[in-house]
Amino acid sequence: MTKKPTAFVAYLRVSTVRQGESGLGLQAQRAAVEAFARQHGATIVASFVEVETGKRADRPELAKALCAARKAKATLLIAKLDRLARNVAFIANLMDADVEFLACDQPFASRLTLHILAAVAEDEARRISERTKAALQAAKARGRKLGSPIAAETVAKARAARSAYAAKANATTVAVIRDVQKSGVTSLAGIARTLEARGVRTPAGHSQWQPVQVSRLLAA
Repeated sequence: MTKKPTAFVAYLRVSTVRQGESGLGLQAQRAAVEAFARQHGATIVASFVEVETGKRADRPELAKALCAARKAKATLLIAKLDRLARNVAFIANLMDADVEFLACDQPFASRLTLHILAAVAEDEARRISERTKAALQAAKARGRKLGSPIAAETVAKARAARSAYAAKANATTVAVIRDVQKSGVTSLAGIARTLEARGVRTPAGHSQWQPVQVSRLLAA
């Protein structure tokens, strides 16, 4: 970076719809970029969330983020380099997009360093994929039925943990809503505006609330 940025456009990415809906992973990224901006005395002027695998290069939300960054003459900010992509060609093309960008975990990385880190991440992703495929093929060759009860139990426990986390977060938000109602704001639209003003995030981690979201939380 040639000069200290004063405005950021945040780009957050999760790999699955389930992560996007639950806020898992997304909340940590949002916290990282917000803390980074505060630390550097800068402002996040816009935020974009992508639900897409890192292998794909066509990302509509990233395109919007880049466009917003150009218009605002802001710097694209991401929590971690691997949230942007694990693909050297993608990183190279992004560097040619005429938009400065920073990764919170590599704030002082030069363009050469970013290329190297992207290459390492790409190679790591490839090796993991190859090892997984090889292990599955070996298990199948031994006649083992894939999808063991232990794996299913692990998945079930993970889902239960995510549900419990979401339920706890929702309960906290409902408590805030009750407090808002006690203050005299009773309409769904009014509550939604108050939650935005207080900086309370939606269950999906967004800053903008809709009356229907308030209604769903109160009915749960």
